[in-house]
Amino acid sequence: MGQLARSSDEVVRLTPSSGARFSHVGERLWLDFVNTDDMRHGARFDLLRDFESLVRFLEEAGILDDERSSGMRRRAQQQPAGAAASLVDARRTRAALRALAERGLNSEKARQDALSEINRVLGRSAGTRRVEPRADGSFARSFVPVGDAFAALIIPVVESAADSLISGDLVRVRRCGDARCSRVFLDHTRNGRRRWCEMATCGNRAKAARFRARHTDGRAASA
Repeated sequence: MGQLARSSDEVVRLTPSSGARFSHVGERLWLDFVNTDDMRHGARFDLLRDFESLVRFLEEAGILDDERSSGMRRRAQQQPAGAAASLVDARRTRAALRALAERGLNSEKARQDALSEINRVLGRSAGTRRVEPRADGSFARSFVPVGDAFAALIIPVVESAADSLISGDLVRVRRCGDARCSRVFLDHTRNGRRRWCEMATCGNRAKAARFRARHTDGRAASA
């Protein structure tokens, strides 16, 4: 029993996770959520290391305001097993959404698995939907759950994925062209030829690699 308690404490840890930085390049909430399963130095790196990381992602995405995120942190301290279970559940959903992003256009199984997962989470959506003002004067939809607040945490994420399925966005979902990067994004370009999650990182890295290759080839030819 003591071991279980220690495991829950590790997952629910409420201090910032060192080195964890979220990217918001996906152009859709569900794609940004998929990108929390990142890649560092050629290896997978889970940015959702603990419950605190999940709360911070939802804060950054505008899903949780200060009041609600504080409430979730207090609840996690009071119910560590519930918080740990919600993190495991979030990772399960993320795995299905990654398969949808990477293979959904060509794989019926990936689409059906993601649809089942989306509907599973939406089946827990007891609560109230609201439109609320943001600090910058814009507006955003929010979901105020009734009952199990942990279970409702990622409902906005799966609603975002559902919106993409309904609107036909899947045809424009891309994975970054850098093999060392696992990020996915929605390609808004007119010709549909965006290759990089970010020009400032993967795009510039590819340009530098091409530049080095040209100079290496040039020196070899001269020799």
